[in-house]
Amino acid sequence: MKFTFKKSERLNSKKVIEQLFDKKGRGTNQSVFLYPFRVSYVVRDWGLGNSGLGETISDQSLIPNPQSPIPNPQILISVSKRFFKHAVDRNLIKRRTREAYRLNKHLLLQKPASQIPAYIAFVYIAKTIEDYAKIEKSMKAIFQKMV
Repeated sequence: MKFTFKKSERLNSKKVIEQLFDKKGRGTNQSVFLYPFRVSYVVRDWGLGNSGLGETISDQSLIPNPQSPIPNPQILISVSKRFFKHAVDRNLIKRRTREAYRLNKHLLLQKPASQIPAYIAFVYIAKTIEDYAKIEKSMKAIFQKMV
């Protein structure tokens, strides 16, 4: 397995981001809390061809055929500007989080296809900059707790 983080794994869709952070939720959002992260995610139902957000997929390239592997989840990493005024600090935390995800996403992809999230949002909630070892340990535990 290649330990890469491609552009296609970044979450860019404003519509999906709004639905991930929707307070009402439609029952599709699930969340996990483990310091220093609060994680919201949506599990895609591959059997029905739905994206998990109450809409059908119109692009047939997103529905995997039995020969092709399931695409990696799209992720979003958010760090509050309120607690980290300097962009250097926010970027450091995002880099550490991205690296921990990149090296450990194989733990998530080993789960059955019905349990792999389609979209994941990592929100860093700590008020201090945690070291990489703490972030990685938390990331592994989060992957175990998901679904």
